[in-house]
Amino acid sequence: MMTSFARRLLRRFQRPSFALNDLDRKLLRWLDRRGGFFIEAGANDGITQSNTLYFERYRGWTGLLVEPIPELAERCRRNRPGCIVENAALVARGDPRDEVSMQYCNLMSIVEGAMKSEAADREHLERGRAVQRIDTYEVKVRARTMDDVLAEHCITRVDFLSLDVEGYELEVLKGMTSVRPDYMLIEVRDRPAVEAWLKPAYDAVALLSHHDVLFRRRSR
Repeated sequence: MMTSFARRLLRRFQRPSFALNDLDRKLLRWLDRRGGFFIEAGANDGITQSNTLYFERYRGWTGLLVEPIPELAERCRRNRPGCIVENAALVARGDPRDEVSMQYCNLMSIVEGAMKSEAADREHLERGRAVQRIDTYEVKVRARTMDDVLAEHCITRVDFLSLDVEGYELEVLKGMTSVRPDYMLIEVRDRPAVEAWLKPAYDAVALLSHHDVLFRRRSR
């Protein structure tokens, strides 16, 4: 006879993974609990390659989805009605801009300059167009710091942050000083720079894919 533990384990692995490279199920090693709060920055449509949908659907979590591309943010609202959805591009504290220029490329949309040079931006977008078979376009997006977004929604506790912003991760982190998530999964383009910024408070605990690094807050 199958034990209750075995049944729970079987149900867990029968449930679909929504994230690329099974990242959501890999995260269960650290986040397998109910009722947490997440932030997903770079949420796309809220479903495609989502690192948080599994936790909302099967672990009773809720959270904040941040997506800069307006049409994708609207899909987030339709697809994830239980979450707060913020349509903004996240920037560093002290950034004077009210809005930023972005290039839409669906899952590979970028803030202009995110890849550190025009040539690198162009190469990234060309690859995105080829892989996804889509057209790109420029869009102006409201710029906000994560601190401003969290203050507006009275968010003071975050269990997990998923950050996938196509090379702009350090700028986003520099705008998030008021709240420290317990865990952060970051798609890193410049790992030494990100680790140096996080070093006072976080340890890198796992490499879950080629670019996705899990960080844990040191004093929890």
